[in-house]
Amino acid sequence: MAVFTDTISCRTAGDGDTVDLTEQLADGLRKSGLADGVATLFVGGSTGGITTIEFEPGAVADLQEVLEAIAPKGRDWRHHLRWGDHNGHSHVRSALLGPSLSVPFISGELCLGTWQQVVLVDFDDRPRSREVIVQFVGE
Repeated sequence: MAVFTDTISCRTAGDGDTVDLTEQLADGLRKSGLADGVATLFVGGSTGGITTIEFEPGAVADLQEVLEAIAPKGRDWRHHLRWGDHNGHSHVRSALLGPSLSVPFISGELCLGTWQQVVLVDFDDRPRSREVIVQFVGE
């Protein structure tokens, strides 16, 4: 059993900017030299999330519309009152999506579906530099 740690860095535009991490994840797996195991991704911070989706404009827009319906930007969030900022919706959306994801790999290939990509969604109300920690555990 071995562990290989990698990072994926990216700059986002905020406001739901969705970044495809799939190729960088596959590159990290190749660098790891591992064949079989699991990759775990984690984004630090409380306004970003990681998930899988078909990374195409329609599906990304649909996800954004659903999240807006569930946690609208324009609401008076208690977080705004406490801290004087305006990203309460960002924290709630991040909590709903979650900061991490695990993807198995077999024979050096990620076990993703044909139209499935791993994405980072930045919910903050401003551009951000994000770092995703990736750990590959396997043989």
